[in-house]
Amino acid sequence: MAGAPVIDALWPGKPYPRGATWDGMGVNFALFSESAERVELCLFDPSGRNEVQRLVLREQTDQVFHGYLPQARPGLHYGYRVYGPYSPRDGHRFNGHKLLLDPYARNIVGSIRWHDALFGYRIGHSQGDLSFDRRDSAPYLPRCKVVESAFTWGEDRPPRVPWHETVIYELHVRGFTRRHPDVPPALRGTYGGLACAPVIEHFKRLGVTTIELMPVHSFLDDRHLVERGLRNYWGYNSIGYFAPEHRYSATGKVGEFKTMVRTLHEAGIEVLLDVVYNHTAEGSERGPTLCFRGIDNAAYYRLVRDDPRYYQDFTGCGNTLNMQHPRVLQLLMDSLRYWVTEMHVDGFRFDLASTLARELHDVDRLSAFFDLVQQDPIVSQVKLIAEPWDIGEGGYQVGNFPGLWTEWNGKFRDTVRDYWRGQPATLGEFASRLTGSSDLYEATGRRPSASINFVTAHDGFTLRDLVSYNEKHNEANGENNQDGETYNR
Repeated sequence: MAGAPVIDALWPGKPYPRGATWDGMGVNFALFSESAERVELCLFDPSGRNEVQRLVLREQTDQVFHGYLPQARPGLHYGYRVYGPYSPRDGHRFNGHKLLLDPYARNIVGSIRWHDALFGYRIGHSQGDLSFDRRDSAPYLPRCKVVESAFTWGEDRPPRVPWHETVIYELHVRGFTRRHPDVPPALRGTYGGLACAPVIEHFKRLGVTTIELMPVHSFLDDRHLVERGLRNYWGYNSIGYFAPEHRYSATGKVGEFKTMVRTLHEAGIEVLLDVVYNHTAEGSERGPTLCFRGIDNAAYYRLVRDDPRYYQDFTGCGNTLNMQHPRVLQLLMDSLRYWVTEMHVDGFRFDLASTLARELHDVDRLSAFFDLVQQDPIVSQVKLIAEPWDIGEGGYQVGNFPGLWTEWNGKFRDTVRDYWRGQPATLGEFASRLTGSSDLYEATGRRPSASINFVTAHDGFTLRDLVSYNEKHNEANGENNQDGETYNR
């Protein structure tokens, strides 16, 4: 480790709030792990390249390791190393040789550099993920960065557009702002570009009241994509639920996202986030050790009960976050509250929301997740949209979400497409969908506004492709047009 030590010892600090919190005098660090034996706070030089010191978090309160670093300031780069048993057959994958991201990091900077050292086991070893890798992963992992949370919001107020007047425009921050011809070149691909005058005028001309941003939580490009010269464009590969994606920022500062929200609010436009709390970028048991897996694999992920070496996968992405664990539920709720209170967003669209409601194996509309949302004084007051399905058995739950929730109405989408293309015997159902889908919502007292009536979204064909092609054309991503759904009505 290069450079001089930062400080001789940590002060005790406090177990809450989680993450790295600057109070004007120093920074408090707090990390949950149920089964860890030791946690080290790793500090880096101002460039973020060189690890200069490791400090043991000696204090532990209710399974939270914590310490306070006096005189530390925003801009400090840090990460963790967590020590405990490496026993995949028992669900534990601790490996102190791996630098780990803070699940509560407010800013994650830099890009992952894929290398075998990022994996907790030896790639190519005869024992597979049961083997143990001792190489240091720090040179290849992004860094967490302490942030200054103060921001001048002025008279910012949520637009609070009524549901029956809401017109949602789903967009990709980078793609939309790079393609819009009137966005200034320096702002294309960024949050700043989304808040510029030509874009706002475009929304107003269309009658849009609400924009829904495809994932802006910090995410990673999958290794197999990077090795083929590609990237995870859509962003459904989250690794940081508090950090806005760094590559969408023109300034590198979290405040740019806040400025975007404030500017859109001034124009009367709401901001919703598409959030991916069902899985993480760490993938299956053959995936890398980047954050949750190395902090406490058995707490954060749904493991196969009779063989916890393996993960239950209701998402098709290799893992499923463990909504049965109170600390994981707390992480999710803390993240939602953070984006409402600190970032002033107006609501959320939950990717594969049925996964969040699986108490055991079945989707349970009275699950702990729904209970927490229902009683939360902050989250219950914003717009909540469910993608009401996942890939597991019984995952299609259109019409079955509880009060407060609206749903992507897949039946509306399918019926409108069928009617549009002249499919016989759809007129009656088309009338039902157009007048509120009472068959789905009336019995439980939900109003027609519980239905998000959409024709197309990021899944499947774009609107232009939908009216242009009978078959998919996904040649550009190099998978020989094999990926994606062929049946698009």
